[in-house]
Amino acid sequence: MKYTFLLIVTVSAFASCKPGAEKIDFKPISVKYPVAQKDTTVKDVYFGTTVADPYRWMENDTAANTKAWVKAENAVTQDYLAQIPFRDKIRKRLEELWNYDSYSAPFKEGAYVYFYKKAGLQNQAIVYRQKDGDKEPEVFLDPNTFSEKGTTSLAGLHFTKDGSLAAYQVSEGGSDWHKLIILDAVTKKQMGDTLQDVKFSGIAWKLNEGFYYSSYDKPKEGSQLAGKTDQHKLFYHKLGQPQSQDKLVFGGSTTPRRYLGGEVTENGKWLLIYAANSTYGGEIYAQDLTKPDAPIITIVDNMNNQSNVMDVDDQYFYIQTDKDAPKGKVVIAPVSNPNPANWKTLIPEQPEVLSASMAGEYLFCSYLKDAITQVVQYDMKGKKIRDVALPGLGSANGFSAKKEEKETYYQFASYTTPYTIYKMDIASGKAEVYKKPEVKFISDNYESKQVFYPSKDGTKIPMIITYKKGIKLDGSNPTLLYAYGGFSISITPYFSTSNILLLENGGVFAVANLRGGGEYGEDWHLAGVKTKKQNVFDDFSSAAKYLVDNQYTSTAKLAIQGESNGGLLIGATITQHPGICKVAFPFVGVMDMLRYHKFTAGAGWAYDYGTSEESKEMFDYLKSYSPVHNIKDTAYPATLIMTADHDDRVVPAHSFKFAATMQEKDKGHNPVLIRIETKAGHGSGRSTQQVIGAETDKWSFMFYNMQIQPQ
Repeated sequence: MKYTFLLIVTVSAFASCKPGAEKIDFKPISVKYPVAQKDTTVKDVYFGTTVADPYRWMENDTAANTKAWVKAENAVTQDYLAQIPFRDKIRKRLEELWNYDSYSAPFKEGAYVYFYKKAGLQNQAIVYRQKDGDKEPEVFLDPNTFSEKGTTSLAGLHFTKDGSLAAYQVSEGGSDWHKLIILDAVTKKQMGDTLQDVKFSGIAWKLNEGFYYSSYDKPKEGSQLAGKTDQHKLFYHKLGQPQSQDKLVFGGSTTPRRYLGGEVTENGKWLLIYAANSTYGGEIYAQDLTKPDAPIITIVDNMNNQSNVMDVDDQYFYIQTDKDAPKGKVVIAPVSNPNPANWKTLIPEQPEVLSASMAGEYLFCSYLKDAITQVVQYDMKGKKIRDVALPGLGSANGFSAKKEEKETYYQFASYTTPYTIYKMDIASGKAEVYKKPEVKFISDNYESKQVFYPSKDGTKIPMIITYKKGIKLDGSNPTLLYAYGGFSISITPYFSTSNILLLENGGVFAVANLRGGGEYGEDWHLAGVKTKKQNVFDDFSSAAKYLVDNQYTSTAKLAIQGESNGGLLIGATITQHPGICKVAFPFVGVMDMLRYHKFTAGAGWAYDYGTSEESKEMFDYLKSYSPVHNIKDTAYPATLIMTADHDDRVVPAHSFKFAATMQEKDKGHNPVLIRIETKAGHGSGRSTQQVIGAETDKWSFMFYNMQIQPQ
């Protein structure tokens, strides 16, 4: 095992340094990695092939040896970061950038208009409300009071149709296991019903009598973080009764499904049940709530496609689906017999990917044109009303409102435009700015350019590159390349407060839209799953090559980043191409592809990944790119791995094993560190201070290892 490295010493002459500023002497930082004991007896046999797993003990997050290793690794990492001379200045600058008020779009519930607001550096957004005629809004719910350091967050808020009752979910330390609390929304007083151990759930109110929610049986004591959660259950909770008496509506041993969700239609007449075993595809069931003990009927009886009921009236269910339409269409299904054989197309498939919503008595169809949003408004008969005029090329979302509403709100952003909320008159289409954040950033000084580069097999991949106007393309610019590439998720333009630090220091931010995502529909997704997953990694490495070949940057000034499935992307990229970049950020990544399906809800990812147990072909393929199993005795980029102690989605053992193996085998002079956040989960719900802390360490690590002195 290698215990010590020295960072090569040079002095930066980077152009972004202010004239006359004292230049940093990049002194060597020595690191002694903690010893990670190897258990050579732990082995698995897959189709006749024996695979060692010497760090299997790290899967037990509650074990004393795991806790000791985590503590030691964090100490090493923090000691390293503390020696970066400009770290405090980066934190100060990020705090300045984050210190602005941000809002959500307002929404009406009962007699009140509600909205979220986070003032300056508050850890969590506060829910406010206001009646017509009130001069000032009042606080309805303040998550900053949930915990001392802001690590307990609001994870969902749902009102009855009349707005008199509310249910909200609380996440402690970023966990996916939530508490569910009921309020009298008028008096803001808590009612007696508090539910425990709710996971992956919405809240669907049945009038004011009770609500539907979803959860799993909690794993046995001692394995609550990593324990497998496989059978989701949809329950009905009647107000005033203990949780132990909640009625099982769907799921469990009788109708086992991995993911279940319940939704009550806006008119209150139907319960919709969504059931799936993977992250793509699902069944849909419905129950008539106007008839006592009505049977649950089937709308979709298979998991071959993705469908979603947007609305229902007395005649039809209105459904968005990709059945026979990989990019999506809107159909109507007769309430009397909603079987797909009876579906009729209302809005046909277009060349661009569809995401539809309802506002007032209209349908809003949001289309992705090369990852850029375009919106078209239709009436309920499928007649086009107008193309919605957007402020520019970027991402727009929202366009939802209750049927009686006359206005809707949408949010627009781009890589150079902070999230701005617009209020739109639904009938006329006229829109105006509702809230614009006062970010300390001059958008006009920066620009984004979309390019299409060839992947290894010749497929054209879109990438949006953002930088300061007038930048010189001489290969010297610090560049961060980001991507995801999985689960049919589309990465569309977004504004990052943190990225301002990179851009104002002459840096470049690039986002590649890889196969496996949803930017071009289901065919694009399927081109990056299972035995085609290598396409995703090739798309990404080709993006890095394009940036270097076109002198946006050089290998010595390139960093790559991804989270979750994107963390897998970074892990696979640097094990396949160790010299591809200077700095790597694999965050909360899926790193052990042979065992990922054995933890929490990981088995549901098999649609994208396959599993090591389903066939020899699939095992061989997974083993060929699994990051933990492909670390060689070679030199790797400066690598900062990030995970969190409460991540019960991608359990931290993935990152633990990856870090321990890299530290054991790396033969270069670059640091390989792991930063393990405490009282945090997969990413959502983190306090502002946790976010700023993580971003401070990321940029400090990147600039120092690129030997760049930031402003």
